[in-house]
Amino acid sequence: MRTAVVRINVDPRGELTESTLRSRMATLTADVEGAGLKLVRSDVDPHRPELQFLMAGDDPAVLRDTAAAMCAKAFGVEPAAGAVTYLSRGTDDDALGVLAGFGLTGQVFRHLDDDGLDVVEVRLAKADLARIPESRIQTALEAALNAEVRLILEI
Repeated sequence: MRTAVVRINVDPRGELTESTLRSRMATLTADVEGAGLKLVRSDVDPHRPELQFLMAGDDPAVLRDTAAAMCAKAFGVEPAAGAVTYLSRGTDDDALGVLAGFGLTGQVFRHLDDDGLDVVEVRLAKADLARIPESRIQTALEAALNAEVRLILEI
């Protein structure tokens, strides 16, 4: 399972006072711990009330909705959901997650090259590259895996 960083602005209209933000943050912190999620930091900056949640999951919309609902409940105002990004540990799940982000499926194989460095082979259907440039997939995979990536196209 991949780990996402979900960003939520808990007071996009600036309706809450600093003391209200801080007191309601305590409520949110307790709710987050009870749900098995993690906040990147446990305070909120009144000048930039964006929080970051670490959440396990592959569906950005579900993750965003879950975090936004928790914030709405705790703060009592409509939050603004921000970007969802994923942490990468260079695992096969990370590679498959990158592929899923492009709407692709594939197989991931690893081996060591002659110098003992990790090489990741990713097998894709050749038809999938008709709509997404190979270089874009290659770059995204290399960034996520921090390894040499070889794309192998199958008919």
